[in-house]
Amino acid sequence: MDIDTDQPWGLAIDYAGRATLTEADHTVYVNVSDTSFNSIIAPDSVTGTYSPVTVTAQFSETGDSGAVLRGTGRVTVMPVGTAPVVPDQTAVQRAVAAALEDFRANAAAYVALCAAWATDELEGDGDPSTGGETDPDTDTESTI
Repeated sequence: MDIDTDQPWGLAIDYAGRATLTEADHTVYVNVSDTSFNSIIAPDSVTGTYSPVTVTAQFSETGDSGAVLRGTGRVTVMPVGTAPVVPDQTAVQRAVAAALEDFRANAAAYVALCAAWATDELEGDGDPSTGGETDPDTDTESTI
């Protein structure tokens, strides 16, 4: 991801901290928000410190039969001392990289899961209409 050095967070975000970008042929949704419950950016009344800022990046791809694969990344930018959080132009870039890595890891996990199920299906005759299944006690085919 290219960082826009003219923007405080490395890309243009709207008034609500949202942005959309394209990375590795995926449409990635980014959100930059503080973690306070207050609508006014101010120090916490108890601790005297400002809230951290969370940068999230997420996307999903949908396949046949409604199959969905997601990628999510999150980076937290902490305040220093009692000062507010200073925008980090690399935070969005790191969140997007984490989302892409999460997507790749999820894809690999789904491939492994599908391979395990395909192997289990092939142990019987593979055709449920014939009633052939593998008997788990004897590892032989039985008719139900």
